[in-house]
Amino acid sequence: MLKNVWKYVQKKIAYLKRVKYSLMNNFKKKKQKPTRKKEADKTDKLPLFIIVVVGLTALFLFLKYCSHTPPQPQDMGYDAAIGNYGHDIKILAHQFNLPPEYLMSVIMLECSGRKDVPPRFEQGVYNKLLEVKEQRRASLESITYRDLADATDEALRNLASSWGPFQLMGYKCLHLGIKIRDLRGNNSLYFGVKWIDATYGDYVRQGKYADAFHIHNTGRPVPKSGKYFTYDPKYVPNGLQYMKYFKEHM
Repeated sequence: MLKNVWKYVQKKIAYLKRVKYSLMNNFKKKKQKPTRKKEADKTDKLPLFIIVVVGLTALFLFLKYCSHTPPQPQDMGYDAAIGNYGHDIKILAHQFNLPPEYLMSVIMLECSGRKDVPPRFEQGVYNKLLEVKEQRRASLESITYRDLADATDEALRNLASSWGPFQLMGYKCLHLGIKIRDLRGNNSLYFGVKWIDATYGDYVRQGKYADAFHIHNTGRPVPKSGKYFTYDPKYVPNGLQYMKYFKEHM
């Protein structure tokens, strides 16, 4: 009897051991599956990461070297001045017997060689013209009340503004016997050179370039003291330097 009971107990113990072993194996398998999945995910994501990096690098190189907008031509400077005015200035220089390098240098000083030159209003000049119109001032550079009697405020402002590549003051049109539109239109280059020739052309032809630049900016030659009274202290030295460049490159 006892032997039979003992055999039964042993069979149950063996059975329980098998169940326990089976359960342990199943638990281990379930525990290992997520890990393997994560490892698989990492393995799958690695090539994707490399592809993204390579793609972004290729895009960067394309934008930098392939789709780069070509540089636009300069709208000011030596090359711009020659491109915008060189041909016409050579013709006008020959016509008025003036060195083209001087004329080009004035253009550089006054508008940096730009083609489209905005006017520059001078409040001080406007005030003086207004005083002449209101007969509180006798004249301004030979301009008298008779010249301005019928001028509107807009006309006075135009006369008090500088125009064109040489930046001539509007009231210079009265000296040249032309309309203000001639100084700011297609003929501005011609009338600018004509004004230079009539006002101080002899200084230029005699090679007195420092005096010529000073007259263009201030209305008078360099003082005997040698001190420049130009608005920009480097106006005359820069002009002389520009002349060397244009003499070599035109």
